Amino acid sequence: METISKLENERLLLNEGCNYIAGIDEVGRGPLCGPVVCAAVILPLDDIIEGVDDSKKLSKKKREKIYEEIIKKAISYSVCRIEHDEIDRINILNATKKCMANCVEKLSVKPDAVIIDAVKLDIPYKTVSIIKGDAKSYLIGAASIVAKVTRDKIMEEYSKIYPQYGFERNSGYGTKEHITAIKEFGPCEIHRKTFIKNFLVEKEKI
Repeated sequence: METISKLENERLLLNEGCNYIAGIDEVGRGPLCGPVVCAAVILPLDDIIEGVDDSKKLSKKKREKIYEEIIKKAISYSVCRIEHDEIDRINILNATKKCMANCVEKLSVKPDAVIIDAVKLDIPYKTVSIIKGDAKSYLIGAASIVAKVTRDKIMEEYSKIYPQYGFERNSGYGTKEHITAIKEFGPCEIHRKTFIKNFLVEKEKI
């Protein structure tokens, strides 16, 4: 899908009189460790950045190049994170919603409307929730890139502290390498206990 064709929802909101539209997305709901990271982005819709897409579809090099363009052109953007221990305490869905809501509040320019990937938020703004929005909406795609690049850098830093888990390669997701390392070395400080309890049970049985 070409970038220009991903502006349907944005155009509808512009036609309704919404001047500042924020896209919101998260990265890190599925990993076994580390934070969930959310980004909110308000971009000018008359100066489109080519190549914006679901961050998972882009190479690392392409993501980082587009990330720099997004940061440069953004009318406003914000990034928030919820840590592993709070994810364990309130569950990943609630952590994601809290993280997204925090992102909206951190924007220096308050949006007239917010387009969100899949999740429904109870916030004092007009909201539009789109399933697989990171692939269908330009602004959500931009937010997904900001969140992904930010979280990958966080996990690369953690890999220097906990090198045995390969975080620089797996970003904390449950790859074979990562699960094997949990079984061999046990969890580290940033593992989500509610996500890895089954692996720990298996370890105890060995």
